[in-house]
Amino acid sequence: MSVPQYRRAATLALVAGLGFSLTACSTKSDDKDATAGGKVTITVDCQPVGAQKELLKNWNDDVVEFQKQNPDIIVKSVSVGEQCNNPPDFTARLAGGTVTDVFYGYMTDLAQVLDSGQAMDISQYVNKDTISTWDSVDPALKEVFSDGGKLYAVPVKNYSMGLVYNKALFQQAGLDVNNPPKTWGEVRTAAKKISGLGNGIAGYSEYSAGNTGGWHFTSLLYSQGGQVLTADGKKADFNNAMGKQVLQNLKDMRYGDNSMGSRQLLQWGDLLTNAGANKVGMFIGAPDATQAIVSQFQGKFQDWAMSPLPGQDGPAKGTLGGGEGYFFKKGLSPEQVKAGLKWIAYQKLTPGKGQFDYVRAKPQNYPVGLPQPLLFANGSEVQKQELELRKANANLDTTNFALFEATPVPIKGEPRNAQAIYAVLDAAMSGVLTNPNANIDALLKTAEDKVNQLLAAQS
Repeated sequence: MSVPQYRRAATLALVAGLGFSLTACSTKSDDKDATAGGKVTITVDCQPVGAQKELLKNWNDDVVEFQKQNPDIIVKSVSVGEQCNNPPDFTARLAGGTVTDVFYGYMTDLAQVLDSGQAMDISQYVNKDTISTWDSVDPALKEVFSDGGKLYAVPVKNYSMGLVYNKALFQQAGLDVNNPPKTWGEVRTAAKKISGLGNGIAGYSEYSAGNTGGWHFTSLLYSQGGQVLTADGKKADFNNAMGKQVLQNLKDMRYGDNSMGSRQLLQWGDLLTNAGANKVGMFIGAPDATQAIVSQFQGKFQDWAMSPLPGQDGPAKGTLGGGEGYFFKKGLSPEQVKAGLKWIAYQKLTPGKGQFDYVRAKPQNYPVGLPQPLLFANGSEVQKQELELRKANANLDTTNFALFEATPVPIKGEPRNAQAIYAVLDAAMSGVLTNPNANIDALLKTAEDKVNQLLAAQS
C-alpha cells in the first residue's frame, strides 16, 4: 500500500465532485466486443482522475501510443476513484464482481482475491514474449502474487518505509536537516520543536482510518522488533510490550506534547494534503509519498527528505515493505490475457515507458530520482538501465534520500489477511489519537480478540 503513480484521488469529496461512483462506468469488456473485428478489447482500472491533469494526459498518451504499436488491441481505461486507494472499496467491488478485466490490487490482496474466485491463473501466459523484462523482475515479488506454484498477478511496484521529513520546517525549528531523528525519542523531541512553530503545524502526523492506521501500526511495530502475527500465522502477536510502546509513543506526542495536531482520523489523502501545505514536519512513508505531495497536493519536492525508520532506542529492527500489482479477471480469453500483459509491460515494466518515462516526467515537475519502484533484481541489465535513466533525468536532489538508501533497514512483509487486520488496528490507532484517557491495554486486547476471531474463522 504505497502511492501508485496514477491511482490516488485527493479526497473522497474530489471523487464525488467528479461524479464517480461504483456503477458510474462499465468495469468489464462486453463479451460480444472482446474480440470484435479482429481486435481484442480489455478494460483496465486506476486511470487517473480528471483533476490529475498531467497524469491523466500521460496515461491517455500512453494508451494511444500502445494501441498504435499494437493495432489489434483496444484498451478501455476505467477510473474507479477510491477503489484504487481505499481497501474497503476494493473489497466491495471484488465481492460485487465489478472489477475490470485487468484490475489493480495490493500485495496484501492475494488471499481475498483468491477467496472471491475473481482472478485467473496467468502462469502459462507470463513470459518474455508478453513481458520482455519478466526475467529481470525480482523473484521475491513474483512469489508474493503466487499461490500453490501458480501466478495470479504481475507486480508493478515495490516499496519500503522510512521517516519522511520537511526540511524547510526542520530549518525553521532549528533542527539539523542532515541529522534527522534516529529513535522515537528523538522523533518526539523534534516533533515538539516543529509544532512550536504554530500556524497549525503538526510536528509528526499519523494515519488512523481507512485501514491506513493499521498499516502504519504494523510498520511502527516492526521498528520495535515485533510482528503482527505469530510465526504460524494463527494468532495475533501485537498485544505485548512492543505493541504497547507503539501506542504509548503516539499518545505521548498527541496529548503529552500536543505535537500531532488536533485533527485526527486521517486517511491517505488527508495527511498528504496537510504535508503539501507545509503543515506536517514528519511522518512515516515510502519514497513515493514525496512524489504524491508534489504531483497531487501542490507541494515542493525540494522541501522533503527521507531517512531510515527510527527505532525505539537505536536503529529500527525492521520496516514494512509491500507493493502492488495487476490481477486478471477469471473468464478472459487467452487473447485478452496476452493483451493485458502487453499493456502492463508497456505501462509498468519497461524502462523509458509509462511509469519509467523519466524524460517525460522531468519537465512536468514530477519527481525523478526517487529510490522506487524497486521492481528489478539487483545487478540485472534492466535494473541497471532503469537506474541510469533515473540518474540521467533526475530533477530532485538525490542526496535527500541518501540516508534512506545508505542505511537500509531489514524489510518485513505484510501479514496474512493484512487489510482485514489493518481495519481492526485502525481502532487502536484512532483510540490513542482521539481520546486522552484511552486505555492502551484495553485497546490492544480488543484488537487481539478481533484478529484472533478473524483468523479462526478463516482456518
